[in-house]
Formats: sequence, C-alpha cells, structure tokens
Amino acid sequence: MLSIGMKAPQFTLNDQNGKPVSLADFIGRKVVLYFYPKDNTPGCTRQACAFAAQYERFKAQDIVVIGVSKDSVASHQKFAAKYELPFILLSDPELQAIEPYGVWQEKKMCGKTSMGVVRTTFIIDEQGVIEQIMPKVKPDTNAEEILAQLAAQD
Repeated sequence: MLSIGMKAPQFTLNDQNGKPVSLADFIGRKVVLYFYPKDNTPGCTRQACAFAAQYERFKAQDIVVIGVSKDSVASHQKFAAKYELPFILLSDPELQAIEPYGVWQEKKMCGKTSMGVVRTTFIIDEQGVIEQIMPKVKPDTNAEEILAQLAAQD
C-alpha cells in the first residue's frame, strides 16, 4: 500500500497521441496524477472537464495534470478532442501504473462484484515523492479541492 512520503512508482505509458510519457519526465515539477475508471462515462467526463476548467490555474503554478485509465490511446484521443482536454491522458490497458498505485480494486455495482479502477488522485512533489493521496474523490470537486489544498500550503 502506498503512503505519503513514499517514492511514487515510476511508469512509462502512451499518451492520447501515442507518445510515451514517463513520470520521471516531470522531476522538478509537481504532478497531479489522477486515476479514473473510463472515458466518456458521466463521472469521468465531469472530472476531466473540471480539471480542464481549472487547467490554467494548475499551469500558472507549473503543475502537471495527468489522467490515467485502462482505455486505449484511440479512446483517449477521442475523449480529449470531444471535451477539449488540455492535459495528458495516459493509456494503461496492462495496469502498469494502475496496479502499483493500488487503484485496481474490487468494486460492487448493482449487486455485482468486479475489478476496476477506483477513482483516486495522487499529488507528487518535485522530487517524485507522494505528497498526498486522495481516495474515492468526487469528480466535480476534485480539481478545486487540490487547488485549495495547494494554496493552503503556500
């Protein structure tokens, strides 16, 4: 189980343009890494749009925003284009980041149990250390909560 103060697990995954992106690429910058279940579903769309709406505020603080799900590069490309998402979306069909971050969990929906991504956000500091873990975040307020917490730290 990951905890605050641990080194964030490293990964390299393809973004919505098929370009490999590594967490190590962002050493020296703060990273908001959010895991979500699926492109184009109501909650995930609201969460992505909330990050897009606040993106300039993240950018002004030199904070990188990265969304990760199991969806394909093609799915991410359509999702990003449809909602004009200005940040990185990473495709993780093999669970290369999803499993090490502990967000692949048993979920219960409509009486059925299945495995899936539990919506979770990590804030990773400039040295690649986990600064904050936000489990089961609310899609509509996640981006705003992060900005408020970062402002409180300053």
